[in-house]
Amino acid sequence: MNTIRIIGGKWRRRILRFPLSAGLRPTPDRVRETLFNWLGQDLTGLICLDLFAGSGALGFEAASRGASKVVMVENAPRTLEALEANARLLAAVAGQLEIVYKDAVRFTSSLRNTGSRFDVLFLDPPFEQGWIDRLTPLLPEILTEDGVLYVEAEHVVHACGDWRTVRSGRAGQVFYHLMRRGESNGA
Repeated sequence: MNTIRIIGGKWRRRILRFPLSAGLRPTPDRVRETLFNWLGQDLTGLICLDLFAGSGALGFEAASRGASKVVMVENAPRTLEALEANARLLAAVAGQLEIVYKDAVRFTSSLRNTGSRFDVLFLDPPFEQGWIDRLTPLLPEILTEDGVLYVEAEHVVHACGDWRTVRSGRAGQVFYHLMRRGESNGA
């Protein structure tokens, strides 16, 4: 088993375990710290979607920092079991964490016509599989008008549809981006 540490909020310093799995790249502490500095340390009242939850690093971190609801979507059974075990370990408030076993495109498609929208979308898909391109057309249907998009990719991403990169960085071979609708940092 691998481990991650929650770095902020009410579950700060808690260690979570997740299985070894090909292509699973938990967002490193340093990158998560940067991301939550960009987003603000307090996510109280926000509704977040961790679309490729994996280790759960981003979703659990958002919940720890006060997000009112975090939906974590995962398609690998062993990884899903670890997410559920970690949610129990943290004794998350009922309704704050929702863990869904589904393919990312099927999940986002299932939101059509439900009115469900998210304030923050964490998008850290497996690399080299075209997920970002497949999901970009669905963003207006799942994000609120002023919703924020966080993307990790194997290359620089300037935009995802109407969302433009406003902040970015690189950690090893991972490029990470914070995007807002209609804004741009000139990248």
